[in-house]
Amino acid sequence: MEIRPIANVEKLALKKYKIYNTSKSIYLLRAILASMFLGFGVIVSFKTGNLFYQDHSPLAYPMAAITFGSGIILISYGGGDLFTGNTFYFTITALRKKLKWDSAFRLLTYSYIGNIIGAVLFALLIYSTGLFNDTTANSFLLTVAEKKIHTSTSELFFRGILCNWLVCLAFFIPMTLRGDGPKLFVMILFVFCFFISGYEHSIANMCTFAIALIIDHPNTISINGVIHNLIPVTFGNLIGGQLLMGLTYYYINKPFYEEY
Repeated sequence: MEIRPIANVEKLALKKYKIYNTSKSIYLLRAILASMFLGFGVIVSFKTGNLFYQDHSPLAYPMAAITFGSGIILISYGGGDLFTGNTFYFTITALRKKLKWDSAFRLLTYSYIGNIIGAVLFALLIYSTGLFNDTTANSFLLTVAEKKIHTSTSELFFRGILCNWLVCLAFFIPMTLRGDGPKLFVMILFVFCFFISGYEHSIANMCTFAIALIIDHPNTISINGVIHNLIPVTFGNLIGGQLLMGLTYYYINKPFYEEY
């Protein structure tokens, strides 16, 4: 069993903790940037998908899924603290007793709050561009947002679990690879998998909903509907990152920890 990637996860988690201790405002800003970077992925994804959606093409979702990977690449290489990935990083580091649990949950809370702020700020920027003033340009985004809002709570929860399992793997697996080319390919592939499968990512949903609410939208898209989506999806993301990634990788690598 290759233990080096696990060591890299802990190193990254402790680096984030050091930033938080040095300046909570800087850590919050990193979380804000992360969701704004993801917002770029949301925009290019729905803009691309809309071109095919207008023609009733079955390629709408696949093309949107491929281009959405740009947001994850921006976060990975541009810096930022994404709540979903942090659920894995901080959990396995806390299980290894290198980070206290109360600190882990504070870090998660700060990253989640920062991600919300970033999603709202990015939506305001997009609104100012006028890119979605034309109703034909936002039909795909609004259709997807409406479907997310009207999905049952239990389905959202389990979709959230599976989503963050894949998203955490999209950040973790590249740590085992050499060279930027293979790393970028794996990130885009795994993000494509979660998007095309219809899983639910709380922060991506925040960005999608924030844009949907600020542009001209039907009454079926509301704040209550957004809350209905985000609560079960967030808890699902937590389970996926903490249990299926953090606890699982801690357990299967436990016999090898003495090697580093």
